[in-house]
Amino acid sequence: MTINTKKALHIALWALQALLSISLCWAAYIKLIWPLEQLAEMWPWVLENQKLVRITGIFDGLAGIGLVIPGLLKIKPRLTLLASGGLVFLMICAIGFHILRDEIDAISFNFVFCILAGMLTWGRIKIPLK
Repeated sequence: MTINTKKALHIALWALQALLSISLCWAAYIKLIWPLEQLAEMWPWVLENQKLVRITGIFDGLAGIGLVIPGLLKIKPRLTLLASGGLVFLMICAIGFHILRDEIDAISFNFVFCILAGMLTWGRIKIPLK
């Protein structure tokens, strides 16, 4: 891999990290701050799974922070790799949750995030943060 290709991939990975991080932090904000009744208007299953919503909000927030903060601060940047791998696992669990509830139309978002997080994980294995 040439230096220019490596640099371009590094920049693309940072852009992907930022995109995923912003999305995850927004999801955490929604799941942790918004009233459950307001969330139920978007997601009818929320009221019967209130603790699950709050727990996934915590995981979303941790993943969002873990995708960018270690690399920005240059403190244990390998944590970014763990955060992206954890995000893949979280999205697989979310896909399974929706399949079990026969909500196949709800998995597209989780599927896209799983693929993006997988690409980020692969990319950070090839070009680790330093």
